[in-house]
Amino acid sequence: MARPDTLVIRPIGPDDAAEWRRLWRAYLAFYETELPDSVYDTTFARLLSGRAGEFRGFLALLDGVPVGLTHYLFHRTCWSEANTCYLQDLYAHPEVRGLGIGRALIEAVYAAADTEGAASVYWLTQEFNATARRLYDRIGVQTPFIRYKRN
Repeated sequence: MARPDTLVIRPIGPDDAAEWRRLWRAYLAFYETELPDSVYDTTFARLLSGRAGEFRGFLALLDGVPVGLTHYLFHRTCWSEANTCYLQDLYAHPEVRGLGIGRALIEAVYAAADTEGAASVYWLTQEFNATARRLYDRIGVQTPFIRYKRN
């Protein structure tokens, strides 16, 4: 486990574009996905907008070096008067996995959700993502829902 004094979780800021892009590109590569530069530019601008209903994000820094990220969004739900929080992306560089980076990022989203009064926090993962699922099984509860999408 990383020593608490070497791990910092903080909101993504305007000066983080290059490091954020490096980490998000690596995350997308895991899912065998490539996106045009315009999507990176748009996504980063959205993360910084501060507008209600827009994505937000955190970076994880170990010894001052960005090693992980998460993106999350608050949205309405018909099942509660309070918004809910969707954790869309979570990534820790393979060299730092097992040091508590993923857990710290999820807990930062949990704290943001608590501050916003969100009714819940949820996320999705691929069935084959065994490494992440070991963490998720410790920090969350698997639901019985099956995801569908449009053909």
